[in-house]
Amino acid sequence: MHVEQSELDRRTLLRAGLGAATVAVVGSELAFPATAHADPGADLDWIYSCDEWGARPPKDPLVVSAIPTNKIIVHHMAFPNVTDYSEAQAIKLARDCQNLHIDGNGWSDTGQHFTVSRGGYVLEGRRGSLERLQAGDRQMVSAHCPGENGRSIGIENEGTYVTETPPEALLDSLVKLCTTICRQYGLHAHDIFGHWDFRNTLCPGAAFYRQFPMLRRRVFAELGTALADVPARRWPDLWRFVGSPSVRAVQYLLAHHGYAVTPTSVFDAATVAAVQDWQARNGIPVDVDATLTTPTWETLAPELDQHASGLPVAAVQFILNAKGYAEVTVTGQYDHATREAVKDVQGLHGLPDNGKVSTSTWCVLVGGVVRQSFRTDD
Repeated sequence: MHVEQSELDRRTLLRAGLGAATVAVVGSELAFPATAHADPGADLDWIYSCDEWGARPPKDPLVVSAIPTNKIIVHHMAFPNVTDYSEAQAIKLARDCQNLHIDGNGWSDTGQHFTVSRGGYVLEGRRGSLERLQAGDRQMVSAHCPGENGRSIGIENEGTYVTETPPEALLDSLVKLCTTICRQYGLHAHDIFGHWDFRNTLCPGAAFYRQFPMLRRRVFAELGTALADVPARRWPDLWRFVGSPSVRAVQYLLAHHGYAVTPTSVFDAATVAAVQDWQARNGIPVDVDATLTTPTWETLAPELDQHASGLPVAAVQFILNAKGYAEVTVTGQYDHATREAVKDVQGLHGLPDNGKVSTSTWCVLVGGVVRQSFRTDD
């Protein structure tokens, strides 16, 4: 796409405060304390605002979330892996995405908060996201991941990464963006997840997802986080509003423990009731939304070795297959293919690659993060 020089020059004018549009926001009267980490003076000039790339006005009023932001969710766009890494392509990308989301999906605006092009350009997605990032207090309610749209920052990355990995320019900008989001919202590198951790989808792509431990380590280094400040395990906080391969793994485990739950990947009423009953029976605070809290996960998932069989093994096999290990099939028998895939996952996350499904191995299999992933003394 050719971009007129006069159009590109608007960026300089807008940075000077000219031509800024007012965001239509519903719910801005809700009080919400800013995080202690937010820097209102943070330099965000490297992010193209909606006005700078020529975004359409939102179709409907946009809403500011009333709940805390607790994670970043990374996506691929399932767009072509173009070799045009220019600024003009990045602007075209943002416009194409907004048109698809408004005209095709029927959404109010672009679904994600931010977009990263294959050339490494970073653009605001949903209008108001850049302003909220600057403030670091609340986020725009988005449309990138049902169930997580009010408490996660969504980042779309140009391209399709099922078998290919993103260009270095994209990865470098993604690290910078994730680091900035963490600083502004008081998040951490272990709060970075993939779309399919909370949604039944092929996004962010198996090849890209294998790079997430590296992505988190780079953000961890940029933030200067102490290893002691990383929890032993940061499990995905699945709750009744999401559906994903990890939800099906939970359902296999609940069925193993005797609950009449059918593994469907849908967090249905039977799953809600089973999770809450499990919490009550194990002395765990019962969550009104059946959230898979850390003690819930850690009492639910049994440790497995090569002699294991049954539903817990089926859970492991399903999640491995869903996340790109096509050679693994759901048999309920801990076979060679399953063991080799488990060892590969363990290696990616800094765990001993012994093929035994420990509590920490369960955590990374279902999309979580472990402290060992950030160790640099190996």
